[in-house]
Amino acid sequence: MWLRQDRPRRDTPPLTRERIVQEAVAFLDEEGHERLTMRRLAERLGTGSTTLYWHVKTKDDVLDLALDEIFGEARIPSGDTGWREAVTELLHQWRAAMLRHPWSAALLNRPLLGPNVLARTEFMHATLVRAGFRGPHLVAAASSLSNYVIGAALIRPGDDEAAERAAADELLRRHRDRYPSLAEHGHLSDNDWDAAFAQGLTYLLDGMAPHAQTDLAGNS
Repeated sequence: MWLRQDRPRRDTPPLTRERIVQEAVAFLDEEGHERLTMRRLAERLGTGSTTLYWHVKTKDDVLDLALDEIFGEARIPSGDTGWREAVTELLHQWRAAMLRHPWSAALLNRPLLGPNVLARTEFMHATLVRAGFRGPHLVAAASSLSNYVIGAALIRPGDDEAAERAAADELLRRHRDRYPSLAEHGHLSDNDWDAAFAQGLTYLLDGMAPHAQTDLAGNS
């Protein structure tokens, strides 16, 4: 999608790419990416498939555009803050966007070359570079942070899965002789997933901190 040039637009197109993306995101939020088809999206837009194909060539194009759209919801931090604060704010914003659109995390194996994705990736890399990370250290730091936030969005249980989590707790209690640590400390039903994400990110940044040379404010 991102490596192809746009087709020339008609003078007064009956449909805009912006509207297509908005409706695609709404559809994906309601039904998920597996149920999306060009025909169903065209019906939702009140147009024909031929008109839709004038703006987007394939379903994959629609998914690329929709994915980049939700990345745009993650606000890029502003202000003169330390590198840890900047990375923390960005990752919390990124996770929140993915949780609002649960289908998005499952599509992150697609090429992420949209302008919103690239702007946020550029910010994170630039922040880490200014903190002193270079070469393989930069790659390791950036990929660790990205993988952490993606994983956190993928595995967070939905609010409608309380019964399943309670059943899992009961299974652990029944087999506490086999899984004593999980039975005692691994309760699924009462985890504060937001707090767990924040604490886990702190652990990750604590491990990175000794390798950073300076923060964004220029302090050592």
